[in-house]
Order: sequence, then C-alpha cells, then structure tokens
Amino acid sequence: MTDDELIWRIAGGSGDGIDSTSQNFAKALMRSGLDIFTHRHYPSRIRGGHTYVEIRAAGHEVQSRGDGYNFLLALGDSFARNPKEEAVYGDEEIKPLSENLDELREGGVIVYDSGLLEEDDVAELNLEERAEENDWHVFPIDLRGMAKEHGREVMRNTAGVGVTAALLEMDLDHIEDLMTDAMSGDVLEANLSILREAYEMANEEYEFEHDVRAPTGEHDEEQVLVSGSNAIAYGAIDEGCRFIAGYPMTPWTDVFTIMSQNLPHMGGISEQVEDEIAAAALAVGASHAGAKAMSGSSGGGFALMSEPLGLAEMTETPLVLVESMRAGPSTGMPTKPEQADLEHVLYTSQGDSQRVVFAPGNIEEAYDQTRMAFHIAYEYQIPTIVIYDQKLSGENKNVDESFFDREPNPSLGSTLTEAELEDAAHEAAGKFMRFQSDPEETENGVSPRSLPGQKGGRYLASGNEHWPSGHIAEDPDNRVLQMDRRTRKIESIRTELDEEHDSQQTYFGDDAADLGIITWGSQQGTVEEAVERLNDGGHSVKGIGVSDMMPFPEDEMTEFLESVDEALVVEMNASAQFRGLLQKELGRFGPKLTSMLKYNGNPFEPGEIVEGFEIRLGGDSQEPTAQVRFEPAAGD
Repeated sequence: MTDDELIWRIAGGSGDGIDSTSQNFAKALMRSGLDIFTHRHYPSRIRGGHTYVEIRAAGHEVQSRGDGYNFLLALGDSFARNPKEEAVYGDEEIKPLSENLDELREGGVIVYDSGLLEEDDVAELNLEERAEENDWHVFPIDLRGMAKEHGREVMRNTAGVGVTAALLEMDLDHIEDLMTDAMSGDVLEANLSILREAYEMANEEYEFEHDVRAPTGEHDEEQVLVSGSNAIAYGAIDEGCRFIAGYPMTPWTDVFTIMSQNLPHMGGISEQVEDEIAAAALAVGASHAGAKAMSGSSGGGFALMSEPLGLAEMTETPLVLVESMRAGPSTGMPTKPEQADLEHVLYTSQGDSQRVVFAPGNIEEAYDQTRMAFHIAYEYQIPTIVIYDQKLSGENKNVDESFFDREPNPSLGSTLTEAELEDAAHEAAGKFMRFQSDPEETENGVSPRSLPGQKGGRYLASGNEHWPSGHIAEDPDNRVLQMDRRTRKIESIRTELDEEHDSQQTYFGDDAADLGIITWGSQQGTVEEAVERLNDGGHSVKGIGVSDMMPFPEDEMTEFLESVDEALVVEMNASAQFRGLLQKELGRFGPKLTSMLKYNGNPFEPGEIVEGFEIRLGGDSQEPTAQVRFEPAAGD
C-alpha cells in the first residue's frame, strides 16, 4: 500500500446492504477521477454473518487489492444469530469490528456504529489500547439512531458514507448524483437528508487529526465499473451468444443472472432448469440446432456436466461452458476463492476427450477470452471452457468505456450453407458425410457441419464412435482415423493462437531478469504489482500470467523458463495444480519451479508474494508471516 491511496473497508452483516453501498461509493470515487479495485468477502448465508467489501482507490492504475487497508466503516451485524460470545459462532454482532482490526494499517481510521455495537462489547476488544499502540483514529457514532430519526434503520449505511466523506474531506456531489440516479421520491429525499446531516455533523463535531484522505486523479476518458462476471457475460453477448441454460450456484450465478437479464431483450433465451446435467444438455441441444449457446456452473455443479460435455466432444457440437471455482471439495467454502478446479476442468469426462480451456487473469481478459472461446468453439466444433474464480467473479475494476466498443460476431464458424451442402460429400443413401475422416480433407481436424432442417444436411449425431455419416461404428481403422482427426483440432487451435492472434499470456517486469514469477488466472494483477515492487526494491524479476491452459502454450513457456534460473509459481490451492500442468507439459524445467500456495479462503496480497519471493528465491531466511505454504522444486 502506498501513501497516495485510500483502501476503504465497509463491514457489516449479510443482508445489511454492504455490497450495494460499496458499489455506489466505488462509483463515486471513480467518477471523481480515481482508479478503483474492489475485493469482496462474504459468508455462505442469506442473512447475517460478517461480510465486508474493500475499495482500493488511487490516482494511478491499480490491478489488485492492497496490503491491509486504512479506513474501516464497521456497521455491526444487525442479523446476528447470537450475540453471546460463547455461542457456536461467537458474538456475531460485533464481528464487523472485531474481525477487521488485525489488517488495519498504522494511522488508520475507524468509524463504528455505536447505536448497534454496545460499549461493553467494544471495551472487551481493548480497542482504546490498540488504537493508542497503532495510532488509530476512532470515531464511535450512533449511525443507527440517526437513521431511525429519518424513518428507516437501513439508512445507517448512508449515514456511514456521509461520515466517511467528511473524514476524507470529499465533497458529496458524485455520491448525491448516484443516489439521484438510483432513487426517487421520498426515499431519495430521506437518503439525501441523512447523508448531508451525517456529513455536516462529522465536520462540526470532530477534528481530523488523521492523515487518511481521498486521493485525487483524473481520467482521460469515460470509465465503467465492471466485474469479471460482467466481462464474461458481455463477451458472450458480443460474440453472438443467444442461449444460456443454468442452475444457480455461487459464484457462477452472477454470469447466469447478467445473461438472463439481457438475452430476452436481444431475442435470446435464458432457461433455469432443474439441475446442471439438464443445463449443459440444453446448451448442447441449442448449439446443435444452430444457436450460439453456453452454460456453466461452479465445482459440484460442473461435475454433473461431465456427461453432456463428453457428448459435445463426441458429436463435435460447439459449446462454451464457464466454470467459476470456489473452495472445495464438496460444498467446501462456497463464497471463498480458490484455484483448485483446474485438473477437474482439464480432465473431466471419460476417454481421450478434447476441449479448450482459457483462464483469464483480469477483467479485460475475461471479456476478450470469452469472445475467443466462442470463436474457437464454433470454428473448430469443440467444447471450450472459461475457468475463473470467486475473486475474479466478484471484484470490480474501472475500465475505459471504449474498451467494449467492438464489432459483434454472430458467425457460426465452420457451418455450411445449403448452397455449400449441394457440393458436399454424401453417402449412397443420401446422408451428409458430417464426420469426414480423410486427413487430406480435414487437415485442421474440422469436418464442416450442417444444421437440422437444411436441405442436404441430414446426418446422425451419436455419442458412440461413428462412421462419417454418423452411424455407430466399432471398426478399428475408422476409430483411429476419427480419433486422430479430433486430436488434430487441438494442434490446429494452438497453431492459430500462436500465429493469428496476440498472445493471451501477460508479461511484466524486467525482460532481462534471471528470476521469474509465474501465475495463472485471478492472481495475475497481484503478482504484477509484487514484481513491480520487487524491481523497485533492487531485485531483477520478470513475471508471466498464463491464460492458455489447453492447448498449452508450450513455445511461450519454454522461452520464458529457458530465460530464468528459477521461478516461483503462485496459485491458490493446496496441491500445486498449475505447477503440475507445467511439469506435465515441460517436465525438464521441474527443478526450476518452486510453489507458493495459499488456500485459506483469502486471495494473495502483493506484499505476501514479495515476502515469499524474498524467502524462497531472494535468500531471506525468515519464516513467512502470511498463511502460505512452499513446495520446493522437483528433486530438492
């Protein structure tokens, strides 16, 4: 964390409006000219349970959450199950204050709702003593009482934002504009009134001896605040997706909800079905019929999609799935991030199955790689999966509005028209040779498809191995020809990605460095900031964020690993799954790879990676202060 940034954390209970309040405050900060990055922490409950949202705001670009934070607005948990300390979950009411003190930076600010959090409970936290030790500036304010005077207790959030703005010496213009956009009538007037009253009260009653202030900045163009889920949904829509089927499961539900809200206005269809088997099967059917289709889920739900996924692979039906990882196994920690489904996604479905897997590392990549997933799926008639996690799903970041100003692509890829079908190969009985196996006719592995109802396009689509016409076949020669053809698709896709498109891997740091950090997925921005800090601190480090999981970018990774003496592989799981993929594809580099693993339900902070690098590759002999684990290089 630098001195020229604000990291504001609002904490309360699930159902207390923490997320919506933080969204509006983040937008207000963005509109004032600041770059924004948010981090969301919430329990697996509808009502109650400690939740917080962290907003990092700075006058420079931010790609990650920071190290700790410097301003806490603790509202208390109004839906607490039990206020007694000896209860199973402890005193939940006070957790929005008590659970957040350890990460508050020296010199930080605390505002807590003295109308909900009782003085005796706060006293048990030794808050006064800890504040003196850490130079914290504490403001107990009866936000609840203030809200009740205005008729609605829920408005204590608005009062808290008013106090925050005063203590940060912000004006209220952007906050009021956002309220005006979202509300009307008496509700708007009541919220504006309590916002201004809280702002004026804080200015009149308190002296601002703290150093935490809202930074200043300016954007060159209009900004939008979007999440990874937004980006995936927008990428799908822009690439022509007009059908989605799914079943709600955190955190995939966000993408499903956004698509469901938008598709009906575009002539598309959204179906919520009874389970994930049906969801994936419906998407396969819609794609077979000629729609651009997708489905998705998280962990356990995606496991149910294994059979429809295999069907799409055997019938060569284009399909895009998204898999949003969360901490497992089984139900695990449904609302906490983890990167432990990689092997599950790469290898689910039986037999020598073929699919493409992309793992975007930030919001821009989530949009681009979702579009690429549809292009690949429909050009090569292959299931393509976008794998991400709860962190990327829910975090918000500002992006140039013009970034999304792209041409749509409704193309169905390698699909023949009726005119083209007239000249296509047919068997003696008239069936279209949908699954041609001649290597000379299918050099890239793709045998063009027809759509149901097209004249001359009739064929059989079977989950069994089949002849070119689709009839079931167990002939050994045919099996080898068909398997070899389907396998050639992966080789052709890798060639296209290497030769016709910009790399989907992201490079950062010192090109000449002989030490590296490798990561994948949502940890990319955090690693990028860590690499920048390490280089500023006198190290020479380069980094790479890898997005192509399958087909693996062998040439790029070979070049990177040949250029370094050692590399730290950073990922959020306990079994080093991505490092395992690296060693599977490029085993000779195993002795260069050391893993840094975190799997406690919280994503990495940049400082943790800096510390881990200095311990494992920088010669520092200290033990890590973060809750991480290191796995030594192969052979050590």
